[in-house]
Amino acid sequence: MSLVVLDEVTLFFADRLIFDAASLRLSHGDRLGLIGPNGSGKTTLLKIIAGDQEIDDGKVTRANGVRVGWLPQDLAISGGRSLIDMILSSVPGRKELDARLARAEADLEEASAAGADDETMLQLAAEVGELHEHIDHFDRFFGEHEALAILAGLGFAPGDEKRDIGELSGGWKMRGVLAGLLFQRPDVLLLDEPTNHLDMPSVAWFADFLKKWRGCFVLISHDREFLNEQINRVVSLELEGLRTYPGNYEKYLEQRAEEETILAGKAKNLARERERLQRFVDRFRAQANKAAAVQSRVKMLEKMESVETYQKRQVMRFSFPPTDRTVAEVIKIEKLRKAYGSHVVFPGIDLTVRRGEKIGIIGVNGAGKTTLLRMIAGELPYDSGSIKLGGDVKPGYYAQHHAETLDLGSTIYEVVQRASPETPPSRVRSICGAFMFSGDDIDKPIKVLSGGEKARVALARLLVKPGNLMLMDEPTNHLDLASSESLTASLGTYDGTLVFVSHNRSLVRALATRIWNVEDGKVETYPGTLDEYMYSMSERRQAIAVDGTASQKRDPRGKAPSAAAPAPAPAASKEDEKARKRREAEARQKKSAKLGPLEKLVAQLEERVGALEAEQKARSAELSDPTVYDDAARRNKLLTDYQTAADKLEELTGRWEKAMAELEAARAELESM
Repeated sequence: MSLVVLDEVTLFFADRLIFDAASLRLSHGDRLGLIGPNGSGKTTLLKIIAGDQEIDDGKVTRANGVRVGWLPQDLAISGGRSLIDMILSSVPGRKELDARLARAEADLEEASAAGADDETMLQLAAEVGELHEHIDHFDRFFGEHEALAILAGLGFAPGDEKRDIGELSGGWKMRGVLAGLLFQRPDVLLLDEPTNHLDMPSVAWFADFLKKWRGCFVLISHDREFLNEQINRVVSLELEGLRTYPGNYEKYLEQRAEEETILAGKAKNLARERERLQRFVDRFRAQANKAAAVQSRVKMLEKMESVETYQKRQVMRFSFPPTDRTVAEVIKIEKLRKAYGSHVVFPGIDLTVRRGEKIGIIGVNGAGKTTLLRMIAGELPYDSGSIKLGGDVKPGYYAQHHAETLDLGSTIYEVVQRASPETPPSRVRSICGAFMFSGDDIDKPIKVLSGGEKARVALARLLVKPGNLMLMDEPTNHLDLASSESLTASLGTYDGTLVFVSHNRSLVRALATRIWNVEDGKVETYPGTLDEYMYSMSERRQAIAVDGTASQKRDPRGKAPSAAAPAPAPAASKEDEKARKRREAEARQKKSAKLGPLEKLVAQLEERVGALEAEQKARSAELSDPTVYDDAARRNKLLTDYQTAADKLEELTGRWEKAMAELEAARAELESM
C-alpha cells in the first residue's frame, strides 16, 4: 500500500522552475536515498512530502492515518522543559488521551455526586476503564525506557534527560529532536543530513538503528558510506527531472553510467542514419525519376526520433598547486592546558605533527576536537603550555562557522579575492569556477546563497591561498554528496600537511594517515588508518568486556598499591634486641587497638569499590554495543544495574574517604606520641 503519492507535482519559486510534473510513490519498506546538488530541491521535496510546502500544480495524496515525521537541518527549539519531557510528549495522541481521561473522570465524579442511575454510572466507568487501557497500551509502546535507550545511543550521558532543552547547544538540541523523532516511530521518516551533528560513535549506533527500521524513510546524506549501507532505492534530482533507480548509491552510479553509454550510442547511431538519409536527399533532389524515393526519405527524417543525450551536472573540481616545503616537525604541542571555568578540557597534552601527514581528529561531541583545532589555528587562547609551528609553515583554517561570517553584502568574487589580493583576477575567477561559480554567478551577493553555496565560497576563500598547513573543521558539512566526494578527491592531491575534524567516515577513511581520538581530556594518537583504528578499538572493547571483572584492584583515588615496608635494621646486641622486641610488641598492640578496626574498614571498602568499578567497566562495554538495544529486557536490566551501581559507588567512595581521613588522623596521633 502506498503511504504518500506525488502525482505530476509542479512547483515554482518566483520564475524558477523547481519541479516539473514530478511523480513519486512512497510505500511500506521503502528506504530511499535522495540525492542531487545543493539548490536542486532536495529539502523542498521533503517539505512537500511532509505537507509543509504548497505546490503550484499536481496532487499529493497521503494514506488515511499515515504519520510523517521529518528532521530538518535547521530548527528553532525553545527551552522551558526537560529533554525527556520533550521526547515523551512528542508522540502524537498522548495529550489527547490524558485530556479525555480527565474529562471522563470528572464526568464520573459529577454523575456520582448527582446520584445518577446505575446504567449511566456503568457507561461512564466503562469509558474511564477503556481510556486507562488505551494509556497502558500507549505506555507499553512509548515507555520512558525506550526514550532513555535512544538518548544513550545518540551520546547523551545519564542524567542529561533531566536537563532543560534550552541549556543544550545547537548540535545537542538537534540530537534531542532526532531522538524524539526516532521515539515516535512515524510511518514515513524524513531525514535531512541527520549525521551532521553526530560524532562517530553516535553515527555507528544510528546506522545500526536505522538498519532495523521497519517503516519507510527518505534520507539525504553527504556521507557515501552511510547512504550505501542504508538505502534500497535512489531518488535523484537530475537535469532531466526526478528519476528513481533501484539499489544503493553504488548501483545508481553503475546504472547512470550505463544510461550514458546507451544514450550516447543511440544518439550516435541516429546521427549516422540521419546523415545517410540527408545525403540521399541532397544527391537526388533534382532528379525527377527519384522524386518518390527522395520524398520518402524526407518523411523519414521528419519522423525520426531525437535522443536526449545524458546530461552531466557541473561538479566542484579543484586541484592544489605544489606547496612550499616545510621543516619536518610542522606542529609541536607541549603540556597544553585548556579549561572553561571548572571544566578542564585538556589538563596538559603533548602532540606532534610531521610534514605531509593527514591527521583525522575523531571523538564524541564535546570532547574538545574543535577546541583543539581552534587553538592550533590561533583562534582560541589556551591557559598554559605551548603550540609551536615550524619554520616556513603557512597555515590556513576552515571552520564550520566561517560560512556564516561571510560579508553578506559582498559578491562571491569579492569575498574570494580579498582572501588573497595578490592573486591575479584570472586565477580568482578560475578558482570560483572550480567551485561552480562561473559567468555572472560570481557577481551574486552572498546574502542570496544557500547554506551549501556559502560553504563552497568559504572553501574557495581558503583554497585560493591554502598554504602548506591546512586546518579544517567538518569541511563536508552542508555540501551535497557529489561536492563532498570531489573535495575528498582534491584533498587527496594536497602535498602539504592536513589536520581535520570530521564525522564523515568516507572522508576520514580516504584521507587520514593518522588518527587522533579525543576523549576524557586526552588525545590518543593512532599511527594508522580509520579501519585499523576501529578494529583496534573493537579488540580493546572485547578485552574489557572479558577481562574487566579480573582487573587489578586499585585504590578509589586512582593510586597504585603502596610498597612494602622496609625490613628493620639488624640488632646491635641481645639485650637491645629483647628491649626492641618488647617495645615493638607494645606498639603493635596499641596500634592494633587503635588502627585495626579502621584499617579493616578501609580495606573492605576498597575491595567493594574495586569490584564495583570492574563491574561498571563491563557494563559500559556492553552498553556501547548497539546489538544490546535489540533485547529490551537485557537493555533495561543493564541501564537499571548501571544506575544502581553508580549510586552505590558514589556512596561507598564517600564512606571510604571518611574512613581514610579517620585512619590518617589516628596514625598522625600515634606518631606524635
